[in-house]
Amino acid sequence: MNDEVPTPAQRLGEIGLTNFAPYLMNRIMGRYNASLRDEMSGLGLTTPKMRSLAVLCVNDGRLIRELAVLTVTDPSTLSRALDQLATDGLVRREMDSADSRAVRVFITETGRAAFDQLWPHMAVAQARMFRGIPEDERRAFVGTLQKMLTNIRKHEI
Repeated sequence: MNDEVPTPAQRLGEIGLTNFAPYLMNRIMGRYNASLRDEMSGLGLTTPKMRSLAVLCVNDGRLIRELAVLTVTDPSTLSRALDQLATDGLVRREMDSADSRAVRVFITETGRAAFDQLWPHMAVAQARMFRGIPEDERRAFVGTLQKMLTNIRKHEI
C-alpha cells in the first residue's frame, strides 16, 4: 500500500467537478437524503434523526460521542435530534455503567418500528443509485469506499 499523499498535479478547473470524488459523493448523498425527505417527515424524522435510528438499529447502546461519529453529525445537532427522539419515545438514554459522566443511547421498540417503516424506502433509494451497475462493480465500489474511510478516519469506530 502506498502511504504517500500525492501532491495535486492539476487545479480543480482542470480536473472538473465531475471528476472530483468529494464533489460527486456530496451530490450523491444530497440526492439520496432528498429522496427520503417525504418519508422521513411523515415519520417526524430529519436526516440526523434517521441516521441515529439507523446506527442504533445495528449498534444499539452507543455512547453519544460515538453516535456523533457514526452518524456524521455535529454534536450540537445530534444533541437536539436525540432530545426530540427521546421526547417522541424513539430512543432512551442511560448513564454508562463504567463512566457516570458518559451517556449511552438505546433505540426503543417504537424507534425500531419507525425505522422499519423507513428502511424499505432507504433500500429502494440505494438500489436506484446502483441501477445498471453490475454486482461485482457495486461490491468493488463499496470496498473502495471502505478503504477511503479507513484512510481518512480520525476515530477507531
